[in-house]
Amino acid sequence: MSVDVLTRPLFSVRGLCLSFPDQSRKPLFGAAPRIEVLKGLDLDIPEGRITGIVGESGSGKSTLGRVLVRLLTPDAGQVLLDGKDIAHLDEDALRPLRRDLQMIFQDPMSSLNPRHNVARIITTPMKRYGLGGSHADALAALERVGLGAAFAERYPHELSGGQRQRVGIARAIALKPRFILADEIVSGLDVSSQAQVLSLLKDLARDMGLTVAFISHDLSVIRHLCDDVIVLNLGEILESGSVEQVFDNPQSEVTKTLLDAIPLPELDPDWFD
Repeated sequence: MSVDVLTRPLFSVRGLCLSFPDQSRKPLFGAAPRIEVLKGLDLDIPEGRITGIVGESGSGKSTLGRVLVRLLTPDAGQVLLDGKDIAHLDEDALRPLRRDLQMIFQDPMSSLNPRHNVARIITTPMKRYGLGGSHADALAALERVGLGAAFAERYPHELSGGQRQRVGIARAIALKPRFILADEIVSGLDVSSQAQVLSLLKDLARDMGLTVAFISHDLSVIRHLCDDVIVLNLGEILESGSVEQVFDNPQSEVTKTLLDAIPLPELDPDWFD
C-alpha cells in the first residue's frame, strides 16, 4: 500500500492464508475439502489512519478483519503487530493484546448483553483490564459518543439501532485501544443514523489517534470516510493505496466494474466535518 513515508504500519501482513472446510461437499468418510478464503495476502495497515477494506460478498474482507484481531487463526503467514508476529499466539499470549485490538460489530444488538444495562456493558471490560470501571467512567464514555447520562441505566432493547451502535463504540474506546475493526457497522441503520455514526467514528479516530480498519461494501462511505483502501476479490488483493489513487485511477478491471456498478452519491460534507 502506498502511504505517506512518515506513516509506519501498525499491522504488516505477509503471506496470509486461511481456508475453511466446505461442509456442502463433506464426504461420508474423511475430512471435507477446504475452500481457500484468503490467498497469500500481503498488506499494511498504516498507523493513525482509517483503512477501508472493500469487496463483494465472499471476497474475504470480514475474514481478514477477524484475523487481524485474532478471532481467527490463519493457516499460514504472518500478522505483524508492531513487528511482532501474533498470527499463531495462544490465548494466554494474546490476552495482554486484547485491550489494544477492539471490534465494533455489524449487529450491535447481538453484541450487547441484554441482561446488563449500558453502564455495566461499558465498565465490565474496563474492570477486567484494570482501567477503572466506575459509574463516572461509564458516563464519560457515553458523553464521548454523544449519549447523555440517562442512557447509563437503560438496557439494549430500550435503545434505537444508532444508539446501540454508539454504546458499542463507547465500550470499545473506553479501553483506550490502538486499533479498532469496524465491520459493516452502519449497514443496518437508517441514512441519518449512518451519517451520525460515521461522523462520530471519524472524529474519535482523529482525536484519539486510532488506527481503524473499516469494512464495507458501500464505496461512497469508503470514499468519504477512509484515508486508504484495500480492494479484495475472492481472497486476493486487487489493488490498494490511498482512496484518491484507487478511486480516481483504478487499475484492475474488477475495481472499475465495482465503481461503475455501484452508485457513488455525493454525501453531505457536513457529516464528516
